[in-house]
Amino acid sequence: MKNTLSLKAIIALFLIAGTITSCQKTKVTQKDGIEYTYIEEGSEKADNGDIYLYHLQIKNADDSVIYSTLDQPVPGYLMANDTIPVNNGMDEIFMALRKGDSITFKSSVQTIFGPNFPPFLNAEDQLECNLGVFDIISQDSLSQFFMEASRIENEKRAERAKVLMVEDGQKIEEYAQANGLDVQKTENGLYYVIEQEGTGPETTPGTTMYVDYAGYLLDGTIFDTSIESLAQEKGIYNASRPYEPLPVNVGMGQVIPGWDEGLMLLKNGSKAKFLIPSPLAYGENGAGSLIGPNSILIFDVEVKDVQK
Repeated sequence: MKNTLSLKAIIALFLIAGTITSCQKTKVTQKDGIEYTYIEEGSEKADNGDIYLYHLQIKNADDSVIYSTLDQPVPGYLMANDTIPVNNGMDEIFMALRKGDSITFKSSVQTIFGPNFPPFLNAEDQLECNLGVFDIISQDSLSQFFMEASRIENEKRAERAKVLMVEDGQKIEEYAQANGLDVQKTENGLYYVIEQEGTGPETTPGTTMYVDYAGYLLDGTIFDTSIESLAQEKGIYNASRPYEPLPVNVGMGQVIPGWDEGLMLLKNGSKAKFLIPSPLAYGENGAGSLIGPNSILIFDVEVKDVQK
């Protein structure tokens, strides 16, 4: 792939978008009347079926970025097709793109997003968009492009996870000391306390355990439990779900890594506390409304039954 406009160049153009001068070409869309300005104008048009790769940044009136493909593992992409009907001003801008284009424009939330705009925005709020097309690839190359992007992102995530394991470990050790917990640590970085030893044979991968649990954030907020009385006590009772021990095929990837590893340490009747660094929990994605990205989790668990 041969780029006429590099990613670094696009980022630099985004930074200077607010200081454009009158020498740059400005157009107005026929639909919606969006006034847009070329910071740089490309020349290469994609053939129908080829893919434009672009970066898009959207900022609000306070100059805060509310969306950016620069923060995503992959850029935006659009298949060129000059037979598609143009329904609005945004269609006009995107359908006229060329490789090397760098465009800036302002318009209302309603005009940019249409009727299904994000709920945290108001329809008439003004937004600034910076759009840059950095490459054209064939449709056949798209899957390979995303596979490579995914590989690079996974490598970056792994490096970020290494840093977080150290940082989270320090926080867990401070928490354990403050709460009088005599924690142990596995080679993978899971912290745990076995509060009651169980009985029976050692647990092996594939063993089915039935586990009662209560899950907390580091600040003590409970986010889930299998115990009905505790759910009622903590104000998180949900009448539509069953409250019973959770069946887990241990070591088979059915649960978060911290659980998979921690349950392997237990037997029938065991009670334990798992203190799980975020990379061994839900990582950068988080889970639901309570478990945010990079959250350390604490679980009180009790093995109620074991089936080989």
